[in-house]
Amino acid sequence: MYSTKQFGADRLVSVLTIGFLSLFLIAAIVDLSWVSSVIQTLFGQSTAAFGHFWQWLMLLNFILAVAMALSPLGKVKLGQAKQPEIGQFRWTAMIMCTLLAGGGVFWSAAEPIYHFVTTPPTFDGLQAASAEAVAPALSQSFLHWGFLAWAVLGTLATIVLMYAHHQKGIQLRPRALLYPLLGDRLENHWLGSVIDACSIIAVAAGTIGPIGFLASQLGYSLHVVAGLDNSVLTQVMLLAGVVTIYSLSAATGMDKGLQWLSRFNVIVAVCLLVVMLLLGPTGFIVEHFSQAMLVYIQHLPEMSLTNESPGWNAWWTWFFWGWFIGFAPMMAIFIARISVGRSIRELVMTVAIGAPLVTHFWFSVLGGSGIFFELMQPGVISEPLNEGGLPAVLLATLAQLPASDWLIPAFLVLTTTFVVTTGDSMAYAIAMVTSGKNEPMTSHRVFWAVAMGGVAAVLLMAGDGGLNALQSFIVITAVPVSFLMLFTLLTGPQAAVRMYRATVKPERNASLATES
Repeated sequence: MYSTKQFGADRLVSVLTIGFLSLFLIAAIVDLSWVSSVIQTLFGQSTAAFGHFWQWLMLLNFILAVAMALSPLGKVKLGQAKQPEIGQFRWTAMIMCTLLAGGGVFWSAAEPIYHFVTTPPTFDGLQAASAEAVAPALSQSFLHWGFLAWAVLGTLATIVLMYAHHQKGIQLRPRALLYPLLGDRLENHWLGSVIDACSIIAVAAGTIGPIGFLASQLGYSLHVVAGLDNSVLTQVMLLAGVVTIYSLSAATGMDKGLQWLSRFNVIVAVCLLVVMLLLGPTGFIVEHFSQAMLVYIQHLPEMSLTNESPGWNAWWTWFFWGWFIGFAPMMAIFIARISVGRSIRELVMTVAIGAPLVTHFWFSVLGGSGIFFELMQPGVISEPLNEGGLPAVLLATLAQLPASDWLIPAFLVLTTTFVVTTGDSMAYAIAMVTSGKNEPMTSHRVFWAVAMGGVAAVLLMAGDGGLNALQSFIVITAVPVSFLMLFTLLTGPQAAVRMYRATVKPERNASLATES
């Protein structure tokens, strides 16, 4: 075994990561059409070879996490602390805002409409754009942003990392996910650096994509709302503003900028949710949220594992699963950093159950409103979708409501701050891995914040093909990471059992001895 100490383990991670992203950028600048062609080929091969494997991985991860939470293992406190370091509201806000990003606004408005006007394979017998298609359309969106998606991002992997770091003193890095199996063999081994680099590249791609798409979406939205020229220059300027905000937030540290942004996001989101419920089709939203939840739970195994339409799966379920799996190790590091003092039961129930339920209702309010208006007046939402794509749905939906003149700007601000929160937290997590410190230097955090924004800017200037190539590239990067996450199906329960034996069981025996 060759040790990375001789050329610096952390330096190797940075070299591999920066080198790979630089080569990707250079290739895109020199010949974007060739890069796009190669990526599309690899995308097709990745989804065909690993899509069904990812479906089982996501489902088993959720089942194991919930089973552990409901078992005596759920009592285990993570991080060797009696009380949480961060309050419940701030903790939940930071987790939700980091994952949802811009998807929490644009996708929540657009995806239900997609599934409403084009019936998903699981519900192929239903007539599209009919009243019977409403609940299935919402339930398909619930699958992609629900229990399975949240669980892979912050349950088993987080438990392993908390065990390795707080019980055994291992650094919070993706390679630590293998600690229960391999011990500290990867701590100074080049293979550990490769694992970390693959995870960073995957999360960087998954973060750069939303940052770049946000700039293009804001450019389109401002063009429609205010008549501004939706040029590449405008989009790059908007991107520069977004990067500046989350770079400043990253510079202030997790205890200031990120927590403030998360609180702001949650408060504004709740206020807008209430306003939309009051001004929108309240009865329709509540009724179909309940119906969609029943359909979702009833058809969860079928929707989770269906492989009847590989072409559809590749651009929907498998794309989302690749995106979330690629995010998982770094997201788990971030959640582990802020979850000291939480029990396994608290972690799983908040991340894998509570947060998805809130997300489902959010999708029902935004997406359900759009479906209602489309039912009342066919074409009012679907035509803007066909003409303007994803951002057009949100604008078209809000335009049907009273007070749309201020609702639209408010939602655009919320979308921006969601993406800013993700950029900030992922820059922090990457800096933790590359520096080997739980409190990385400000310069490290700002470097990764600016670097991701810089890549997004170059791809924006390369045209839509650059961002589209990155969107497909996200799925490709998930392939090596998915093997790492596969091991958490074993190491997650293994770590929980070891912590239970070391903490809960001795306390229980001592209590019984005292009583006797």
